[in-house]
Amino acid sequence: MFLADARASDIVVRTPDINTSGVDFVPIIDGDQKVISFGLSAIRNVGEALITHLVEYRLKNQPFTSFYDFADRAPVSTLNKRTVESLIKAGAFDSLGHPRKGLLAVFEPIIENTLLRRRERDQGVMSLFGDNDGADSGYSERIEIPQINYEKSEQLKIEREMLGLYVSDHPLRGVEGQLRRKVECSLIDLEEKADGAFLKLGGVITSVDRKFTRKGAQMAILKIEDLQGSIEVTVFPKTYEKFGHLIEEDKIVLVRGRLDRRDESLIAFNAQEIQIVEPMRASDLSVHIDLPGVSPSPEDLNELRDLLREHTGHTPVQLHIGATALRLPDEFNVDIDRVMGRLRASYGDSVYIG
Repeated sequence: MFLADARASDIVVRTPDINTSGVDFVPIIDGDQKVISFGLSAIRNVGEALITHLVEYRLKNQPFTSFYDFADRAPVSTLNKRTVESLIKAGAFDSLGHPRKGLLAVFEPIIENTLLRRRERDQGVMSLFGDNDGADSGYSERIEIPQINYEKSEQLKIEREMLGLYVSDHPLRGVEGQLRRKVECSLIDLEEKADGAFLKLGGVITSVDRKFTRKGAQMAILKIEDLQGSIEVTVFPKTYEKFGHLIEEDKIVLVRGRLDRRDESLIAFNAQEIQIVEPMRASDLSVHIDLPGVSPSPEDLNELRDLLREHTGHTPVQLHIGATALRLPDEFNVDIDRVMGRLRASYGDSVYIG
């Protein structure tokens, strides 16, 4: 599994970036961190020839400073609706500070206005108020990009449609502790399980292939993944009758059934029961931080305190020092979506949600 293997090797995979990504996947130097930037040509609905033209232009010129700058300078052939929409949905303009939902709402008129101005400029015609977006005149033709964002689940769904996998985040991040308590093993641990083992697995549905048997009964083949691996799950007609209405891409599910290892080259799973996992409210969860057995230094505690206060929210925090568990006061409650990356950067696997 591409992303799981990369993470296991301490390699960060980033979403496509209009300024740093190549036509194909490329390594990027970022301090001591090993980074791979997602190839622009791997985005759905983006043609390789157009992207090659765009990347060649960018390498010969300066990086784009904003979406307005991109619309003003990018080769005209690359500014078609389908290409630009796909780039936005894949996160290619995230580094320029534009939220995907807001940019999708206005990118078409921005490009239309800019292309009109570019044609006027090429013909030697100045727009009525000059050709500088009103920077000096007090007048601006610029359409503002609204600062509106998708909910995490919706943005990841769209991202997966464009890239074929979740890259910037994962639907299970933030609920992995909740899921871990409900399953019998992670998907990567299935290698150790025997053929025919009756298990309860969990993950997010990333693909659904509905079929009909020769007798006309409906069934489905799903792919589910967790943060470490993935597996193909077969839902035969009898089970599909009961649980088919629950089967939908991007849903987090528990699946009870039997492991099928008759094909030595493939580990599969036959579902007998499917259950939707409803993520708990932030106030029902807790962020747990395991600290070393020795008491942390005042400097370490001050650094942690400042970090928590920078990401206030509704989720309680519990510190575990040796055998002692300490729930922090409500003033240190955090926003899970914003704080987990920073905490994991500092404490690694000692941070979890439960």
